[in-house]
Amino acid sequence: MAGELILVVDDEANIVELARLYLEKDGFRVAEARNGEEALRLFEELRPALIVLDIMIPEPDGWEVCRRIRARSSTPIVMLTAREDEVDKVVGLELGADDYLTKPFSPRELVARVKAVLRRALPAGEPREVLHVEDLVIDLSRRKVIQGEREIDLTPREFDLLYVLALNRGIVMSREKLLEKVWGYEYFGDTRTVDVHIRHTREKLGDDPQNPRYIETVWGVGYKFREGKKWR
Repeated sequence: MAGELILVVDDEANIVELARLYLEKDGFRVAEARNGEEALRLFEELRPALIVLDIMIPEPDGWEVCRRIRARSSTPIVMLTAREDEVDKVVGLELGADDYLTKPFSPRELVARVKAVLRRALPAGEPREVLHVEDLVIDLSRRKVIQGEREIDLTPREFDLLYVLALNRGIVMSREKLLEKVWGYEYFGDTRTVDVHIRHTREKLGDDPQNPRYIETVWGVGYKFREGKKWR
């Protein structure tokens, strides 16, 4: 989970800075928004792995931001509020929030909840049924990959690996992280198995590792799916 982008949305500067301090200390990257309009814009631009969202932000409020995001995305959301009313918690969860934290809160508890929610969200980020980039279509429900007019014959592991990378496009994922997401927590094998599957997937896609269209090697770290101009 370390290195994943968390979007913190709160109009209280001290809350944002406290959350940033503890999340970054634990290895996360942090983006921040102070109102609903900015939160929605950054969500579209950055595609964070998780959103920490305060209810009482302005223009629009957290309820509406949650509703709009949930209407088209399953990105995990942890709601924040100064209220202790159980009705608020119920409403937030019914709107699709994944967890709920009441102010004042322990920043360590916030980090723990973020980690717990991300662990439940496999793969992290926005689990769409169909991903499009340039001439590539990755269909999760049918477990098919179409490149132009032809179907690419991938093994189940190769498909899962491609999907996880594409879902987290632009984010560098270590071999250990890919093992965790694709092979599962129980896998204790050599990380070189990731390299083998990447190589086979590239060959089937006709993706030149020296000039990649899709999967880019980040030397000494892992891999990332290149940002495409025609994602939808």
